[in-house]
Amino acid sequence: MSVLRRALAITATATALTLGFALPALAHVTVQPGSVEQGSFSKVAFRVPNERDDASTTKIEVTFPVDAPLPFVSVKPVPGWKAEVTEGKLPTPVQSQYGEITEAVTKITWTGGEVKPGEFQEFEVSLGGLPTTTDHLYFPTKQTYSSGEVVDWKDEPKADGSEAEHPVPTLKLTPPTGDDHHGAAASAAPSAAPAVAASPAVAASPVAADAHDSGSSDGTARLIGGIGVVVGIAGVGVAIAALRRKPTA
Repeated sequence: MSVLRRALAITATATALTLGFALPALAHVTVQPGSVEQGSFSKVAFRVPNERDDASTTKIEVTFPVDAPLPFVSVKPVPGWKAEVTEGKLPTPVQSQYGEITEAVTKITWTGGEVKPGEFQEFEVSLGGLPTTTDHLYFPTKQTYSSGEVVDWKDEPKADGSEAEHPVPTLKLTPPTGDDHHGAAASAAPSAAPAVAASPAVAASPVAADAHDSGSSDGTARLIGGIGVVVGIAGVGVAIAALRRKPTA
């Protein structure tokens, strides 16, 4: 830890002790977002900050719960990192909304990349269907540094509510809200359909019919007028020809 970081940590500790506040950890592995709905399919990210200024994080190993297993797990690729998904038989089969689960993902390990000092990385995973029989899931995580140090994030919350030294990444599960935007959109669709179906009758519109009739009448009048002009010109021509042929006295 650098001299400046040590000084900041000492100052923060002194301030917290003076004011009587609990001092939170500067950084640790967490699940983002911190809570999702029970029974849902959700994307979460294991956020891994580097807490060392003289080594890089080179390996992340996340253990999945076997007492509340997840039927569906998929991993989003992280550039520069390789993900290894481990599946195994459960100690005891678990009943879920998708039937009995006897095998599930038990661990995901990321290797090959590095999280340098002062940086963090997020490892995204799609989970579902999340259990409905518990309000939280623990994901014990081991963080390995290039120096060989391994930090084991596995400590569960203390009874007094204070934070453990190496708190386990925790995903809270909340009761479903019941909001279903897709269902609302589907129920609105039938009422909109008749309006769309009725709109094509543009030719039957009174305004359109009047415009069509007036256009036809105007065209007919112009045609008759044109014929009259032609007939009139022809009559004048005949009269002039007759006068030319009349003998003089």
